[in-house]
Amino acid sequence: MKNLGRIRKTRRRGGYFCPSLPVGALSPRMKSFLFRPLSLVLPVVALAFATPAHAQQPAESSAKVKIKEKKPKVSSKDEVVTITTSQGVIRLVLFDDTPLHKKNFLEKAKSGFYNGTTFHRVIDNFMIQGGDANSKDSDPTNDGMGKDNDPTIPAELGPGHRHEYGALAAARQGGPAGTPSSYSQFYLVENHSGTYFLDGAYTVYGQTIQGLDVIDKIAKVAKDSRDRPTTDVKMTMKVERLKKKKI
Repeated sequence: MKNLGRIRKTRRRGGYFCPSLPVGALSPRMKSFLFRPLSLVLPVVALAFATPAHAQQPAESSAKVKIKEKKPKVSSKDEVVTITTSQGVIRLVLFDDTPLHKKNFLEKAKSGFYNGTTFHRVIDNFMIQGGDANSKDSDPTNDGMGKDNDPTIPAELGPGHRHEYGALAAARQGGPAGTPSSYSQFYLVENHSGTYFLDGAYTVYGQTIQGLDVIDKIAKVAKDSRDRPTTDVKMTMKVERLKKKKI
C-alpha cells in the first residue's frame, strides 16, 4: 500500500468524490464495491447519511405549559330564613364562614323541625331564645332542657363575628369558650347596643336583616319567673334562595 501515494480530495463539478487510484492497486473486494452499478451503491450511501429517526423529532420544549385553574363559581344567590311568629316576621341570613352551624340550621329549617317550637326564654334588653324540640309538648317545665341524646356542634369561634343587635348565635351548655353548641337551640340579640361580653364564647353564625322590631316585641311579652312567656310565642320557618342584590 506504500505505492498508493497520499489520498487527497479532488473537486469535480457537482460535488466531492474519492480521488482516483490505479485500478491494479485495488483488491478484488474494493473493485467489486467501486464498480458495482450505481443503483446498488446509492441506496447504501443514502442510508449512511440518513438522519436517525429519533433525531428528526423536534426537541420537546422545556417550557412548562401553564394551565389556568378554574376558580369555583361564586353563587349570586343566598338562603334567607324567614321566621314567622304571632308578633311578626323575622328574616335572617347565615354566614358562610361558620359552615357547620349554617348547614345544620338550614337543614332543620327546611325539614320543618322548628315549626311549632317556641321562644321559650326571653329577657328584655338582652336576647330571645328558642328552638328546643321540648317546647312542642304540653310540659312547659322542660323547655330549654333539650333531649338526653341530642348531639352537639363544634364551636366555630374563629371568624370572630360579634354579638351585634339582631345577631343569630348558638345556645350551649355552661362551660369555657369552645364548649360545643346546641344542635337546635339559638338566640337573637335584642340589646340595641349589642352583648359583646359574649364574643368569643358563643358561636355567632347569622344576622337579622328584617324584623328587629319583632325581636323587641317578643322580648317584652309577659313572662314567668323562668323568663318563659306566659303565652306561647310559636314559630314556623321557611328558607328561600334569593339573589343577593335583593337581600
